[in-house]
Amino acid sequence: MTDYSEEQRNELEALESIYPDSFTVLSEKPTTFTITVTSEAGENDETVQTTLKFTYREKYPDETPLYEIVSQENLDDNDVTDIIKLLEQQAEENLGMAMIFTLVSAVQEKLNEIVDQIKTRREEEKKQKEREAEEEEKQRFHGTPVTIENFLNWKAKFDAELLEIKRKKMKEEEQAGKNKLSGKQLFEMDHNLDTSDIQFLEE
Repeated sequence: MTDYSEEQRNELEALESIYPDSFTVLSEKPTTFTITVTSEAGENDETVQTTLKFTYREKYPDETPLYEIVSQENLDDNDVTDIIKLLEQQAEENLGMAMIFTLVSAVQEKLNEIVDQIKTRREEEKKQKEREAEEEEKQRFHGTPVTIENFLNWKAKFDAELLEIKRKKMKEEEQAGKNKLSGKQLFEMDHNLDTSDIQFLEE
């Protein structure tokens, strides 16, 4: 007859020595513990992390343990779903054996994949932005292709603008011409003008 509690105790000891910094026992009856799994550092030293909570059922390892994700960092909902599916699959495959180490290792691998995917996604986004910037640049330098039709349109507008400028100039000159006073008109407005010149000469 299998001594389940003996097997569970042995596995717990092994886990404690494998994961000294991330293994925490939460309760003895039933045996519940957490293991925090962190990916390798990706680009910019970023990591993804999850804390898995396991509870031994009475007949573990002939029964799968209970497991859940109690916390996570930098993972989106799809990643969490994938991890749960992975745990289900691994637990089924390893039924009858102490499997926590196998489950945690599978999750560890998955997290490393996710970090790589984040890097790949970032690189893709960067490339996409560069492509868009290049396209914009091309458009700017390329401008509008000249056809006879749009050249004639432009020339008509240009000529109209020139004509308008000439008209304004002529009008301004006319106005200025009207406002210019003759010597006689100036003299009539200010009678001191004749004496001011004499004073100037005397000085």
